[in-house]
Amino acid sequence: MTYLCEVQQPSFVYTIIDIETTGNGIRGNRITEISIFRHNGQEITEKFTSLVNPQCPIPAFITGLTGIDNDMVRNAPTLQEIVPQIQEITKDSIFVAHSVNFDYYVIKNEFKDLGLDFTRKRLCTVRLSRKIFPGYSSYSLGKLCASMGIPLQNRHRAEGDAHATVLLFEKILGREESGSVIKNFLNARSQEATMPPGLSKATYDKLPTQAGIYIFKDGKGKILYVGKAINIKKRVLSHFYDKSDNEVRLCRETAHIDFECSGNELLALLMESAAIKKHYPPFNRAQKRNIVPYSIFCYEDRLGIKHLAFNKTKLVPVPLVTLYSTTDCRLFLEQLCKDFRLCPKYCHLQENVSRCSHFRIPECEGICRDEESVADYNLKVETAITAMQSDSQDLLIREKGRNPEEDAFILIQQGQYTGYGFIPKDSSVHSFEDLLAYHSPQKNTIETERLVRSYLLKHPDKAVAL
Repeated sequence: MTYLCEVQQPSFVYTIIDIETTGNGIRGNRITEISIFRHNGQEITEKFTSLVNPQCPIPAFITGLTGIDNDMVRNAPTLQEIVPQIQEITKDSIFVAHSVNFDYYVIKNEFKDLGLDFTRKRLCTVRLSRKIFPGYSSYSLGKLCASMGIPLQNRHRAEGDAHATVLLFEKILGREESGSVIKNFLNARSQEATMPPGLSKATYDKLPTQAGIYIFKDGKGKILYVGKAINIKKRVLSHFYDKSDNEVRLCRETAHIDFECSGNELLALLMESAAIKKHYPPFNRAQKRNIVPYSIFCYEDRLGIKHLAFNKTKLVPVPLVTLYSTTDCRLFLEQLCKDFRLCPKYCHLQENVSRCSHFRIPECEGICRDEESVADYNLKVETAITAMQSDSQDLLIREKGRNPEEDAFILIQQGQYTGYGFIPKDSSVHSFEDLLAYHSPQKNTIETERLVRSYLLKHPDKAVAL
């Protein structure tokens, strides 16, 4: 055993831990084996290893990886039975593991299910190794041990992996700078304990607090996930605290984060959509789902009164306008009622009422009170339909830019989104052609159409006709 006397170390006690489990996630994952080495910074002082009965079947692929099968754990103690030993050996110590957040949060959640608290300070030997021993092509335990000449026996068994982690940790402790690095990692303000194991703190520190998109990449530069945020840095940090299985897998694979500022939320949404459509990142799910379109339509009742209503597009024989949520449909119909003095009752904004009384719409001209003729009301409906069908305006949406010296714009041509741009506030733009000099063309998709339509319905004052 290496004796660490030449370097003055902080007077911490560590417990180096490895677990084997029934799966890859954190929530619902059960421990099948645990190994703990208590270390005083100089040498191992105590060891505890045990198989654990997870009280659920072990998947075949886990048995193939670890060699632990249902027969091996059938007569092993449950976690509840060995809780006293785990609490005793880890008390007043710093929890150390390779990719520490996986082991730590599986144990923490298992304790929580038993009605117990498990809280320890954490150190990650992946992150420490990246800091102390930079330049290796891989920091996985197996490859790092092979590169550094650390013996690793019984791979994917708790004791074998934990003992190799002990030897790696002792090499870290043997470096002169390790004391200050460990103190920094243990400082809660450093956020080192929350970072994904493969991501440098410097990369996170460079993230802005502005609106825009962020892109998670793996060690080979492959795009894993694209997200949008009003505050990029804050949103990225929330991924690190989210312990759902999908987020844990994403963070474990993340080695770098790129970003692009937008200045405002609408543009961030449009940029996110374009990036997802271009790269199809494996961890983006929302825009892989089919969007259900809804359509406004018209029908005539037995009294001859023309109604405007909405339903799923596949159920509408003659769609007038297609939107992408029931909320947007209601907002659209509300605006029609205001613009053309239509009745909320006959636009199906109020059901099962004898006369309209919508809180956001001025009182109609009386079709629901028998104060307006059917012919006059239907003429207004037809005028509204004509306006809907000819809605192909050129519009400019003005928004906040990426800095105080510029404005952002989103361009709508003939009713369709065509792209965006940023204009310096001191620029002279007098014509549509001047505007195109700053224009970044983009594809119009169902998703971008949904985003722009929804925005215009909620913020009609932001659009300027060209």
